[in-house]
Amino acid sequence: MKVIGLLGGMSWESSAEYYRYVNERVRERLGGLHSAHCVMYSVDFAEIEELQSGGRWSEARDVLAEAAAALALAGADFLVLCTNTMHKVADELTVLPLLHLGDATAAAVMAAGVTRVGLLGTAFTMEQDFYRDRLAAHGLDVLVPAEADRAEVHRIIYEELVVGVVREESRQVYRDVIKRLVERGAHGVILGCTEIELLVGQDDSPVPVFPTTRLHAELAADHAMGLAGIPGTSQG
Repeated sequence: MKVIGLLGGMSWESSAEYYRYVNERVRERLGGLHSAHCVMYSVDFAEIEELQSGGRWSEARDVLAEAAAALALAGADFLVLCTNTMHKVADELTVLPLLHLGDATAAAVMAAGVTRVGLLGTAFTMEQDFYRDRLAAHGLDVLVPAEADRAEVHRIIYEELVVGVVREESRQVYRDVIKRLVERGAHGVILGCTEIELLVGQDDSPVPVFPTTRLHAELAADHAMGLAGIPGTSQG
């Protein structure tokens, strides 16, 4: 089994879900007492968030590059960056083969026969092109919420979900945002921030949802077990 290098801490609330999902997937596939071979480097999210807010992406990249190098030294065979937003710099983390979250998500969306999707995430993920273009490169038509909805989706992530606060009022906000995306023609919705799955799921949407944390973690486990390659590469 390959060793999964989990680069987490952004936030640790969702990184804990990554650890759970990869191990549940291995147990599901192999049975018995099997669990995943993995190592995790958890960064200080306060430091990363300050760099994000200040637009200091190259400095944030350097923090993650140092962490990725530590994972390589610890024996990781490939890298899983446990955050959607910081995939803005993912292509610059070259010390290990990268299982790109956007590629993993797009593969699941296309496999479901959906081509027009709504995207929920941080303001960085919804408004900048690094993530939307990655999805579009797979043939997906990506819709983002209106400006006021984007602001509220972002606020709930940073003020509530990353510190473990789950409120019913916020769940209803997300349901309403999803409803408006569907009214605009979305046939599925990508939960494009690793914390969003702590708040909403399939029961909150009239169309299929694509939970990026679970999809990414399960594909990582499958790749570690030799059951799946890295999308977009020849690696099996």
